[in-house]
Amino acid sequence: MLKCASVFTYEIDNPDVAVKEIKTQLEKKITLMENSVGIIMCHTEFINSGVVKQLGENLPFCLAGVTTSSQAVNNEAGELILTLFVITSDDSWFKTGVTDSVKDNINEPTKMAFQRAAAGVSEMPKLAIIFPPLILKYAGDAYINIWKQIIPNVPIFGTIATDDTLIFEGSETIYNGEHYKFSMPFILCYGNINPRFLVGTLPEDKVMPYKGEITKSNGPFVQEINNINAYKYFEDIGFARNGALADNYLFVPFVIDQKKREDYDGIPVVRGHASFTEDGTAIFRGDVDEGSTFKLLTIGPDDILSTTRQKIDQINEMSGVNGVILFPCIVRRMMTQRISPLIELETVRDAIKPDIPFMMGYAGGEICPTSVSNSIPANRFHNYSLIILVI
Repeated sequence: MLKCASVFTYEIDNPDVAVKEIKTQLEKKITLMENSVGIIMCHTEFINSGVVKQLGENLPFCLAGVTTSSQAVNNEAGELILTLFVITSDDSWFKTGVTDSVKDNINEPTKMAFQRAAAGVSEMPKLAIIFPPLILKYAGDAYINIWKQIIPNVPIFGTIATDDTLIFEGSETIYNGEHYKFSMPFILCYGNINPRFLVGTLPEDKVMPYKGEITKSNGPFVQEINNINAYKYFEDIGFARNGALADNYLFVPFVIDQKKREDYDGIPVVRGHASFTEDGTAIFRGDVDEGSTFKLLTIGPDDILSTTRQKIDQINEMSGVNGVILFPCIVRRMMTQRISPLIELETVRDAIKPDIPFMMGYAGGEICPTSVSNSIPANRFHNYSLIILVI
């Protein structure tokens, strides 16, 4: 048996009161079984005030998570809020850990942290939930790639830390009561757990008349499109001038068909464009494989919210739902805040069945399989997307 509960607090100034609120809500909502773990998301002020540290010291299970800009749980949506999603079970179990700094090297610290956490366990986990730090020199694929080496064919789900500052300089990860700028917490889930995944991208009925093929690339660096310099390609179609993307096209989604991948599952991923180098190389916010094709979309806030509502309708129709975790891209908040800064969160809060425990918080990058076929997941990094874990 596996059960979930989501709780929250707005209490920033008094850590003792915050801990009491969380404990009281948990006691009312759930009885902890033999094995439990908690996913924590919060505004950075909850770290600064000591609330996160007090929770780590006073809750009877491990915590892992990140800072974010705004969050929602059942009946609540807010910005200056801390949320906690608890999973408890008598036939599933959890191993948790945190890496040393991955600022200069992701691979070795991640391998060592996994070995420490999974020591004495002979089987592979059924699910890994990871919380990478926001390090701008890394595309999110770098985190997925090392975890795919360590735990092949295991679904990987997670969110990169973010916050509500202009350049996300306050983003941190959280493990128990401690917080980190460059370390990656994680949760490994074993036993009787059945993870299911949904990815809400964007409506593909608003395609611009521009398509292309990535003819030269390396990771997130795209040197050539249609055999011409990437910057020149964008300049020719009116998307770039003076060495940068034109203002009107800063949030144009690229729908990338990564058909050259060995684990290609026919499902495209969405990429955002970040900047250009001096030689005209386009830098994307995730890997763009050479040989991939793409199309561009024109979207607005209503398009984002329509995909959100569609995914919640899917969840409401599913059976055997114990709990749901949702991580939408921070850009979705930027694009919908002209309606309301909390509109996507409030849409989920109001539409999801009230008896389904859920947690939702914005991501600096989204990690989720696009599909799972014959128990083999197509683990992917996403931009602009809403990723969902159903357990």
